[in-house]
Parts: sequence; C-alpha cells; structure tokens
Amino acid sequence: MLKRSRQELSKNSDSSLLLRDIQKVKSELDCAYSNFENAVEPDLIDCYIYQLKSAQMRYKFLLNRAKQAELQEKRRDVAHN
Repeated sequence: MLKRSRQELSKNSDSSLLLRDIQKVKSELDCAYSNFENAVEPDLIDCYIYQLKSAQMRYKFLLNRAKQAELQEKRRDVAHN
C-alpha cells in the first residue's frame, strides 16, 4: 500500500511538471507570435520564425507526452479494476 501511494505521488508530481512545462511553452509561443507580428527587420523576422518553430515542436512533444501518460493511466485503472 505504501508503494502504491508513493507511485501515485510520483505520478501526480510528474503530471504537474508536465502541465507546468506545457503552460511555459504556451507562454513562449504567445511571446514569439507577438514578437514576430511586431518585427520589421529581416534578421529579427527570421529569428522569431525559428523561435516559433522551436516552441511549436516542444508544445507538440509535450502534448503527446500528456496523451501517452493519460493512456497509461487508463490502462492501469483497467488492470486494477
């Protein structure tokens, strides 16, 4: 029983870290979009395009991780019931 509660605590901690990372990347995306929309120098436009692409890829990666974690949780619930 103690082992299970530690596992649940670890899962909750992992979930909260993942959600925090997703929120952080969402904020970075918003900032990069704003900077891109206001840029006039070609070099800055290129810079913000790279920042946007990078943040979009991280966001997609984190969302996939969240979906995988949700599926694993559902499988564990089914196995324990």
